Amino acid sequence: MKADNRRIEVEVDGETKVFDIDDPQLPDWVDDHDITAGGYPYKKKLKRKDYEKEIAALQVQLVNLHTHMQNTGARVIAVFEGRDAAGKGGSIGVLHEFLNPRTARNVALSKPSDVERGQWYFQRYVEHFPTTGELVSFDRSWYNRGGVEPVMGFCTPAEHQAFLADAPEFEKMIVGEGIHFFKFWLNIGRETQLKRFHDRRHSPLKHWKLSSIDIIGMQKWDDYTRARDTMLAATHSEHGPWTVVRMNDKRRGRIEVLRHLLINIDFDGKDRKAIGEPDAAIIGSGPMVAVANRSPD
Repeated sequence: MKADNRRIEVEVDGETKVFDIDDPQLPDWVDDHDITAGGYPYKKKLKRKDYEKEIAALQVQLVNLHTHMQNTGARVIAVFEGRDAAGKGGSIGVLHEFLNPRTARNVALSKPSDVERGQWYFQRYVEHFPTTGELVSFDRSWYNRGGVEPVMGFCTPAEHQAFLADAPEFEKMIVGEGIHFFKFWLNIGRETQLKRFHDRRHSPLKHWKLSSIDIIGMQKWDDYTRARDTMLAATHSEHGPWTVVRMNDKRRGRIEVLRHLLINIDFDGKDRKAIGEPDAAIIGSGPMVAVANRSPD
């Protein structure tokens, strides 16, 4: 792949295709494959009426879980990671939609301040951890140092390697404290990302979501793939496993995120039938799931 400002060349089926994010016309080779990119197992999105029915049933169960947490003092952390435009914000949105915002918080930190850069790397995240009865999600997390920072040159190779060694030990302490701990990697195909970036670029309501970092990231797909594979392999553990969710279809992906949380926590009022069974074609555990489902290099 060659990069030239906002135009990139991508090899597709042995042919060189050009993508220009400033061109209002989305190329057919992107539009035709945004769902099936990277070997995604479904050709069409889940029908809206089916999605709304399933997500509503799961959100009822989430309210039951959250009530149980208030009564017992249980704590939950859910980390959401993935490439830019993978669907982190939308997944977090359906998670929090009907929960009490006083005890269900989302954390999306900006770049560290000068003071924070001088602290222990994990310190600024720990400050946002849940107290009794709280659910806290992270829209990106300490795993910035596993992906964005090494790819963009925001940390040294030594800092990156130290993080990969330290993260599993840090997470072992989280689980040892009795906190329910989840790590989601939201996986998307190449054409999927390009279409979502293009939609943002030409939307009067969402153009603010496309940053200069996103543009650079669009040009560094392969670098992010290598960083992802290294990170997942080094930090997948028994106490902090990675759950990989294929998000070319956001509807199916969001359902699986909520379902996974609900299946893996016991709570009063839990209706296993309403929660349903996971779709193994969409969700799985461990680094090899993401590697197997990667878009062709």
